[in-house]
Parts: sequence; C-alpha cells; structure tokens
Amino acid sequence: MAFAGKSPRHQASCRLSWRAKATTLYGYRMNKVLIVDDHPVIRLAVRMLMERHGYDVVAETDNGVAALQLTRQHLPDIVVLDIGIPKLDGLEVIARMATFSPGSKVLVLTSQAPGNFSMRCMQAGAAGYVCKQQELTELLSAIKAVLSGYSYFPNQALHASRGRGAGSETDMVNRLSAREMTVLQQLARGRSNKEIADSMYLSNKTVSTYKSRLLLKLNARSLVDLIELAQRQGLN
Repeated sequence: MAFAGKSPRHQASCRLSWRAKATTLYGYRMNKVLIVDDHPVIRLAVRMLMERHGYDVVAETDNGVAALQLTRQHLPDIVVLDIGIPKLDGLEVIARMATFSPGSKVLVLTSQAPGNFSMRCMQAGAAGYVCKQQELTELLSAIKAVLSGYSYFPNQALHASRGRGAGSETDMVNRLSAREMTVLQQLARGRSNKEIADSMYLSNKTVSTYKSRLLLKLNARSLVDLIELAQRQGLN
C-alpha cells in the first residue's frame, strides 16, 4: 500500500497501525510463543502449527542461554521448551525463568520418557509436559490448557509424585539435582568426560566430581552399574 501525499509522521503512524493488527486476532491480542529446541525441523513444525492456529511466534532458538535472553526480551506467554538443549540444560532454564518471568508458562516438548523427567520439570516450575512421540494436536491441547491456568502432565508424573519406596531406584534418581541428572543422562548416552564437560561448560574435574557423587547417591559400584541404572530408568 502506498502512502502518497501523506506526511512522514502519518506514514509512520500507518505502519505502526498495520504492525499492531498483525499481533491481534478478531480484536484479541495473540498469545506470544517462544520455541526452544536444538532440532531445526522440530522448531519449524512447531512454528507452522502455532502460526496456523493464531499464535504469535516471537522468537526461536536452539540453546538454553539464548532462551533466557529471548524470554527477558519478549516476555512470551508460553515457552515451548525441549529439555535436552545445549549450553544450559532445560531444567535449569525452567527454574531461572520462574524467577524473572513468572508470567511466561513453560511447556516442555521432549523425546524423554515422562517417568522421571516430567516430575522434575513440574518441580522446577514447568506448567506442562508433552512427548514428541505424540501427535502435534496434543501440543495444541496442552497449550490451551496451560494458557487457561491448568497444568498438563502425564498421569504417571502425578502418580510418581506420590509415595514411592524410599530406597527404590526411581526414588534415588528423583533426588538428584538438575545438574546431576543431566550428567547421568549424558553418561547413559555414552558421552565421554570431555564431551560432557564441553556441552555443559564445565571442567573435566567438575564432571569427575559429579560422577563420584552419582556413584555414591545411586549406590552404584562402578560406571557400568551407573550407566545400566540410567538406561533402566529410560534416561538414554
């Protein structure tokens, strides 16, 4: 559309008006969405789904550090977050977001089995948890529920948060810190100390310290025992 014969101030006003219309739908403000996933194909699929259903995707990124920066910048209504992301793991991202942007609801979208991780995400402050193996329509249902003020978690997560035997493997895993859980997960995937250190921005010595803690906390006699336990818990 041309602005022939209009003053620069009027032209700027018109541009702002059109920009405002782009962020509204039928008189209502579109909910702002931030997408955080280290797989470009997943980000594209989620973006297309969101935009097709009237959501405003304000930004996307592939790592936890940028996720925090973009949340501060855009204050999204909802953050669709994978927990297996580089630079800063998803559990830590959730906890930090809860402190400086409590209005941003975090919905975890991950390939991790819900058994252990869904409860930990709930404890960190996430509002919902959806597995990537499910249909994309499940993500839409979760977003609508979360934006309406509800939590959206698998039934097994809710059951897991109730009485478990104090000495069970699952209970011991659930007692781990977010960092310990991330190290355990990477060990289960066969990562070396150096690979873990590089991905988590830690020193090799710090990773070795975490491994020693894990052996002690999980009553494992060796690294092989530790890896087998992690795999039994579906952490690989």
